This record gives sequence, structure tokens and C-alpha cells, in this order.
Amino acid sequence: MIFAVANPLRPIENIMTTVLEWIHSTLGLPWAWAIIVLTLMVRIVIVPLTVKQIRSMQHLQAHAPELKALQQKYKHDKQRMNEEVMKFYRENKINPAASCLPILIQIPVFISLYYVLKDFEKEVFPQYPGSDLGWLGIVPNITTSITDHWSGWLLLAIYVVSQVASTYFMSTTMDPRQRWIFMALPLVFVLFIVNASFPVGLLLYWVTTNLWTVGQGLVTRRLMPKPQPPPKRSSRTPAKDAPADDGSSAVGKAAQPSRATSSGQQRVKRRKKKGPRSRR
Repeated sequence: MIFAVANPLRPIENIMTTVLEWIHSTLGLPWAWAIIVLTLMVRIVIVPLTVKQIRSMQHLQAHAPELKALQQKYKHDKQRMNEEVMKFYRENKINPAASCLPILIQIPVFISLYYVLKDFEKEVFPQYPGSDLGWLGIVPNITTSITDHWSGWLLLAIYVVSQVASTYFMSTTMDPRQRWIFMALPLVFVLFIVNASFPVGLLLYWVTTNLWTVGQGLVTRRLMPKPQPPPKRSSRTPAKDAPADDGSSAVGKAAQPSRATSSGQQRVKRRKKKGPRSRR
């Protein structure tokens, strides 16, 4: 019980180890390809959440001008602005947290795979003699640190490019400044990855999921219909309570003579009745 509290991810680690062993023994794939297949399985499982994420982002993008105008209106009152923004979300059925669901699910999977690969060569690999820990003849061992072989640095470069590309496709509704910050984060993560001595297999998992995200972004941009933007009101748009103009008002106005015309006609009639004044 104490160990379960200390390591809450142990059930996920056991599931991932079992799946890797099943892929390796049943499909006959090397361990590196088993990690790639495991990554694809995880992404397939979370496809419904990903579709919900994309629709939520498109819905938010359609209402982005209204939201920006609302934030600009209350920019000097942060509390009122937050209240109005939350009210705007409720009225338009927007869930900004939906875009975070896929990544939140992948975080425990990523951490669990780290611990699986950390002790993989001691706990799992001896049970399968004759198996190979290499990949494509380039990576000698997927359980070793990235910095132990030049292939790790090559995968690290691919990771940075794939992470920037996946961020580009999944952050289209962000503010341009925030978008550039998120696209620059992979360069900061490189220092953390190198110092933490991440195993090559973990980086292989992350590169695969990034490439999946890029392909997914290209496909969904073409196949998924974008929601129609809300109608824009102009100065000529009549108010909701205003009666519809069917032309009768214009006819009525045309039928009634203006005040200036009627008063002029009355003056002319008076002059005709009196006649011209005689000169003395």
C-alpha cells in the first residue's frame, strides 16, 4: 500500500510493459518498433478527445474577434474582464480546457514509459534472449542515454523539428506572441532532456507522437468542416426590437406633403385673394 502511494503510476507501467511484450512476442517486432506501435495505439485511443480538441479550437477561433473585443473593452478591469469572458464561454458553449485533454492523458504515459525503459534492460530484456535493442542499424540501444551515441543527438534534432511542427498545427487559435513562445519551448526542453539523461526509446516515442500530430493536423484541416463564424452586426443592421421596414412607411411619408411646401402654398393663396396692392 505504501509503495502504491509512493508510485501511483505503477499500474500504467505494468500495462505498458505487458503491451510491449505482447507486441514483441506476438507480432515479432523489435523493441524499438514495439515502442512505435505502442505510441500509435495510444494516439488511436485518444482520437475522440483529439477530435473534440480540434472542434473546440475551431469554435474558439470563430468567436475570436468577439472575444478580443470583449477583452479590449474591459482591459482596465481584470476582474470584470474575467467574469465577462467566462460568461461569453458559457453563452457560446466554448470549453477552453478541451484543448488540453490529449496532452494531459499523454503525460502519465510518457512518465511511465520513462520508468519502464529505465529498468527495461535488467527486468524485461533478459526474459527474451536473442532480442535486439537496436533500431534501423543506427541506434545501438534504445535503453541508453541520448548522449551516449551520435544517433541520440540525431533523434534529438528530429524531436525539435517535429515538436515545432506539431505546435504550429495545434496552436492556430493562440495569440501570435504565445504561439511563438510555445514554438520556442522545444529548444528549452533540449537542455532538460540532455541533463535528465532520457533514454533513446523515450525520445522515439515523443518523435512518433509529434509526427502523428503533424499528419493529423494536415488531414483535419482538409476534411473537417470549419464552423461558420457568427454574423457580424453593422451600423445598418436593424435592432432586434425595431419593426421591419416593408416600404409602407416610405409611401406614407411620400404621400404627406412637407411642412415647408404646405406653408408656401398657403401664402400664395392669400396673395391671390387680396390682389396687388395699389400705389398711393
